[in-house]
Amino acid sequence: MSQEIGESGEDGRETLPIEKGFPIERVNEIAEKEERAKRHYRPIYTMHKWWARRHGCVFRAICLYTLLDDDEKVTVHEPGINGSLSDFSDDSNNIQDLLESVDLANPESLWKLYSKDVSVDGKKILDPFMGGGTSLVEASRFGAKSVGYDLNPVAWFVSKKEVEAGQSDLDEIESAFEQVKDDVSEDILRFYQTSCPNGNHKADVMYYMWVKELDCVSCESTVPLYKDYRVGKGRYENQGSYNVLCPECESVVLVDDWQQESSCSECSHYFTPSEGNIDRGYICEDCGQKYGVLDGIQEQGGFDQRLYAVEYYCPTCDSNGRSKSEVKGYKAVEEEDIQLYEEAAEEWSSSDELKEYVPNEEIPPGIKTDSTLFEGSIGGGHNVLRHGFKQWKDMFNDRQLLALSKILRSIDGIENQNAAEYLLLAFSDALRTNTVMTPYQSSANKSNHIFKSNSFDPPQQPVEGNVWGTKYGMGTFESIWEMVINGIKYAHEPTERYIEEDDTIESPPFRQKIGDEASTYCGDMRELNGENEFDAVITDPPYYDNVIYSELSDFFYVWQRVLLEDEYEVFEPEKTPRAESIVANPAAKKGANEFEDEIRQAFNAISKSLKQDGVLTFTYHHSDVESWGELLSALCDVGFEVTATYPISADTHKFFEGEAVSFDIIIVARPATERNPISWNSLRRNIYRTARKTRQRLEENRDLSRGDIGVVEMGRCFHEYSKHHGKVERAGETMTAKEVVDEIYGVIQHGSDIGEIDVFLDLLETPNASYDDLNKLSRGTNATPERMEDMRLYQMDDGFKLGTWDDEKRIVYIQSRVNSDEELTDLDKAQFLRYRWEHGKSVSEYLSKWEITDDLRELCEGLADATGDDTYRNILESRLSDY
Repeated sequence: MSQEIGESGEDGRETLPIEKGFPIERVNEIAEKEERAKRHYRPIYTMHKWWARRHGCVFRAICLYTLLDDDEKVTVHEPGINGSLSDFSDDSNNIQDLLESVDLANPESLWKLYSKDVSVDGKKILDPFMGGGTSLVEASRFGAKSVGYDLNPVAWFVSKKEVEAGQSDLDEIESAFEQVKDDVSEDILRFYQTSCPNGNHKADVMYYMWVKELDCVSCESTVPLYKDYRVGKGRYENQGSYNVLCPECESVVLVDDWQQESSCSECSHYFTPSEGNIDRGYICEDCGQKYGVLDGIQEQGGFDQRLYAVEYYCPTCDSNGRSKSEVKGYKAVEEEDIQLYEEAAEEWSSSDELKEYVPNEEIPPGIKTDSTLFEGSIGGGHNVLRHGFKQWKDMFNDRQLLALSKILRSIDGIENQNAAEYLLLAFSDALRTNTVMTPYQSSANKSNHIFKSNSFDPPQQPVEGNVWGTKYGMGTFESIWEMVINGIKYAHEPTERYIEEDDTIESPPFRQKIGDEASTYCGDMRELNGENEFDAVITDPPYYDNVIYSELSDFFYVWQRVLLEDEYEVFEPEKTPRAESIVANPAAKKGANEFEDEIRQAFNAISKSLKQDGVLTFTYHHSDVESWGELLSALCDVGFEVTATYPISADTHKFFEGEAVSFDIIIVARPATERNPISWNSLRRNIYRTARKTRQRLEENRDLSRGDIGVVEMGRCFHEYSKHHGKVERAGETMTAKEVVDEIYGVIQHGSDIGEIDVFLDLLETPNASYDDLNKLSRGTNATPERMEDMRLYQMDDGFKLGTWDDEKRIVYIQSRVNSDEELTDLDKAQFLRYRWEHGKSVSEYLSKWEITDDLRELCEGLADATGDDTYRNILESRLSDY
């Protein structure tokens, strides 16, 4: 018989709260808000970029449900200045009751402590893939001794500064910034001035707009690479209009609609701002010749760039009370703007000392820098090397190099090493927005950053921001420094934001500072030497080829290395480690097999480091049945049994190119106890009972989607298998984990009456439905994305689009089935009738030969409710009622 999760096993090992249940609903409602406002929820994670960083609220909840297992070792204080003991700690039985009350149907008893200042004595946790340090930060807030490893020096440096923030002297750090400000700010800002169009005075430059140029291969005219002529959306008094560049006189003018033909208010030239000279290549306006951009760059040995517009902020106009659109706006480039850049370029050219503060390393060939050099691909057509960038410093123009080198030289003069490192952290993060790899978001009136697409994507119209910064502007050194300072302040007095009766509440500051008893190490976690050392491993391991960390992080590494090479030996190499990285990367000749082998090695090292009653809790980004099988096999082979899985909200911004799904999963695993042989028939019965019982309890007690329920259900079934891994016999042969996972899917799907039409209706009711929603809703049903695609119930030609009655491909599919007398589903019939109704075509001939069932009637009602389209109901009332 199967054993319910939550009962103590024969070995006497206590079941942890996270194995019994997890408050998916509560975590997800916070995660959604935290994603939109990271700098307010957890400022410490906005001090520096790291990729695929999980939400802090997710890891706080994981720590809460993983580390709390003994009421005698738990202390709860009310957040606030006095940090008084909470009512929960007045009587330890209260905490014991909370721990014991957690179960699958109602996991929220322990959630009452989420917003409390909780400490747990005697816990030691490990994160062997610490990345941006989220697990270390959150575990340290519970007073746990936290140890983190990462192979990447940039990840190590970022995490190191996060966990050191709570122990750092804020006054010393702020004083160091003032020293740098006094040293270089005015010298830099003088290169970011322009004539104010509203008077005889200067305005601050927020952004300079540049455009790349190539020669026409036919007539040798110079061709600027404008995709379109937008400069920036109109603001304030000009809201609703658009600032555009006139291609004839190069004035910046306002138009009502940038997608329609407009007249330049300065020279009366008629043009359509949306029609630039880029269309799968660049087009010469003089002779009409079309040529590939990359081909042109290769043949001409690079490209030229020129200024064409300025976005300014004028403090003088602001203080004089002028209108907002005059205080901050756009203007055409003037000769003095060009001259100012040339002065900066000349100073940079003659500053040999400053050049010592700029990296001179070559950009290494890689799948993210030139994917054409390697067999195999991860999608995206990465080709920064073929765009003419050879060294990392080529990603910056001369004025940027001048300003950045002055800041870095000044930081090098700071005697307090800790303060200098926080300044370097801010400097490094500011590189994202102060590079010629940064495009401008004209629709949002701000710059973007280099890693918006999680790759190196050279823009044709780069933007140059004010490196030091003025009152407005994104990603300046001064604004990034404010984020670093806010992160340090938060580390000293962390708070927690949570939802109560639909309102977001921020707690008073906690007593426990971030980073106490936290240690970070830069190295390969597979070389961990400790055994039976950690109570828990809480981590977010790499997944296949999601992020090629080593290649991307080199962008930061080469600049950090300028000051850290002599301080830390991990910064001595010219680039970050690649061969040792656990990732599928064709540039390192590593594919799926290599990844599977290396992640198995990692789990083996984790298994050795854990205590026998320890727990491995990690988040993972999953895609398909095969991935589940690979993961389950790797875990079980090295001595783990899976005890629970839970779905959580994935990152809103999808960085994982070419991937099928993007919802994340929490996986809980414990060192396996003795594994007993079992027949597949017996195990199948156990799995079926477990799946049915899990689904029933969740449907009756939780407000979860079917997809979420399916993930929890799967985890319970995995637990049943894990107890017999390697000893499941069918027809005289031992089944592999992958074979069992396939069967588990079949068992769960067989127990479900939910099919493609049900999933389609759910998607209709899902705001901004995506392929991720489709995958999630399909879990634990008879429906599959592949079958739904065959039925043309969705398409991915230009983003995810549902196959509704007005979708051409869907109607063609149905029509072909009607013409060939193939069997139609009720959805086929309803959409076909709806289509013919819309186009004034008769439906009687079809109604006369189709069986009009109650199911079809109910489906038409359901479609009307899901879409708000009462035509379905009208069809039902006026057509189907006759049959």
